[in-house]
Amino acid sequence: MTPLAPARLRHWFYHIPVLGWVARDLAHGPEDTIWYALTILVTLLVLAAKSWGLVALAMTALAMVPVVFVALILITVGK
Repeated sequence: MTPLAPARLRHWFYHIPVLGWVARDLAHGPEDTIWYALTILVTLLVLAAKSWGLVALAMTALAMVPVVFVALILITVGK
């Protein structure tokens, strides 16, 4: 078996059906794409809150805990 090329390992996320397309567009698309992606995420959060109530907001906050934790560590290290 041959080892994978570094470029292929670097872009493994692009092969995920929906998320890969969005990630590729964010990385290589126009600069406005980030605002469209944030609008979609906020809309999904509002629809989830309308459907499931406060539980959807709590689960979103719970999912963001590791992200904020990593961000605080990166700020502390100075990156």
